Amino acid sequence: MSENETAANESAATPSAANETTAEESNLINIDDFFKVKLRVARVTESYDHPNADKLIVLKVDLGTEQRQICAGLRGHYEAASLVGKNVVVVANLAPRKMRGEVSQGMLLAASSEDRSQVILVTTDDNIAPGSSVG
Repeated sequence: MSENETAANESAATPSAANETTAEESNLINIDDFFKVKLRVARVTESYDHPNADKLIVLKVDLGTEQRQICAGLRGHYEAASLVGKNVVVVANLAPRKMRGEVSQGMLLAASSEDRSQVILVTTDDNIAPGSSVG
């Protein structure tokens, strides 16, 4: 078999790196898109189990210049009362939406295991003023 035939057979047998990169790159955003997301520190001032949802907790948060309500899928991972006083990181410029009858005015950030058996809030190490920018 010639060198050209060997190279042609190898490239037909394995997916090209170009195809893998293209699929991976399709999920990429540019820096301008990232800067559109406003991540802010918020202090939880009140927290209770959502009355109409098994997995949601309703949080009242202080963003420094305003108070907001955020619904988060934390029930079963956190007791609502344990969240009061925590500094959490939120997406502050997300359009409000109703979640099971309650308005959510942002998104709280949390890390989770693949099977969602472990959910950990994104918080600050030290006390910092509500409304502080993250990024």
